[in-house]
Amino acid sequence: MRTRSGSLYLGGGREHALVAGHKRKRSPAAAAGDCCGGRVKRQAGGPDFLDGIPDDLVLTILSKVAATASSPADLLSVHLTCKRLNGLGQQDMVFAKASPASLAVKAAAWSEPVQRYLKRCADAGNLEACYILGMIRFYCLGSRSGGAALLAKAAVGGHSAALYSLAVIQFNGSGGAKSDRDLRAGAALCARSAALGHVDALRELGHCLQDGYGVRRDPAEGRRLLVAANARELSLALAAAAASAPHSFASALPLGAVAAGVGGAAGCPLLSDFGWSLPEAEPHTANQFMSDWWASRGASGDGDGELRLCSHMRCGRKETRRHEFRRCSVCGAANYCSRACQALDWKRAHKAQCVPMDRWLLAAAAGDNNAAAAPAQ
Repeated sequence: MRTRSGSLYLGGGREHALVAGHKRKRSPAAAAGDCCGGRVKRQAGGPDFLDGIPDDLVLTILSKVAATASSPADLLSVHLTCKRLNGLGQQDMVFAKASPASLAVKAAAWSEPVQRYLKRCADAGNLEACYILGMIRFYCLGSRSGGAALLAKAAVGGHSAALYSLAVIQFNGSGGAKSDRDLRAGAALCARSAALGHVDALRELGHCLQDGYGVRRDPAEGRRLLVAANARELSLALAAAAASAPHSFASALPLGAVAAGVGGAAGCPLLSDFGWSLPEAEPHTANQFMSDWWASRGASGDGDGELRLCSHMRCGRKETRRHEFRRCSVCGAANYCSRACQALDWKRAHKAQCVPMDRWLLAAAAGDNNAAAAPAQ
């Protein structure tokens, strides 16, 4: 049957269609009905529940989604749902609430859009995004001033990891000359980060007090802080294990048995000053990114073989000038950006690898003498 306009009218229950010379445009209400990746079918003339929700409520929901996202795709896929969610999802409130998991970018996937995404979150006031992008720019991309500015922004907001990273920069004079080192500023930043619960900062401050590095020497107080750092790390590790497997055998073990690594679990020296260990914790997103970044670029990284990585494999920091990091005083083969990294790496790997340099020289000399004395075949 034909209508007055000449279009073919097909009737069938609740659904109707007009077959004309051009495709019928979808209404905004129908477009908004396609929600969460699947099409929401509505009865003809039925209410559009998405359009009925106020913008403030939708924005609050999107912020909750961003805060609980488990990957960057979980947050970005919201923008592909419909035009309205895409518009509201561009608000600063959403990017400011982005979870650390949604900021966990991979070095292999680094691109300009990824950098823009992190910058968008950082501009919205997301402290974790400021820290991650600041570390990437400072150590990987060579943008020292831009990276330091982002780290400072996160530190002002109370980001403990950013405070500790700035302390490491001050201790080493990273991005400048050796004369730019400020030990007192580094110790002050360490103290602030330690007060916020950062374990590496607490351990670093303990070593500073033991050695009189940037602060007045106080071995007893330094030792107390080292014990506090170990206890803090132990509690965090046990809490993480209980959260991941609350009914597992490990969570029911006595404290001493878990700390001693019962079950043969290999790990880092959790209580490095006492020889105890627990399964190694996952590195921070920024440290994992830097480690993968330099690994993908070969041993020399950016082509300058004279600049060396921190020997603690889960750190990822690299020298910004020659001989910036402190070397192992025994073997001289390992170098570390901080005393905290040195303590963590000592019983994890370096204790078994560290050999005094004079022994290497004696072994090399003995090998040369044996080669010279050997009769020709």
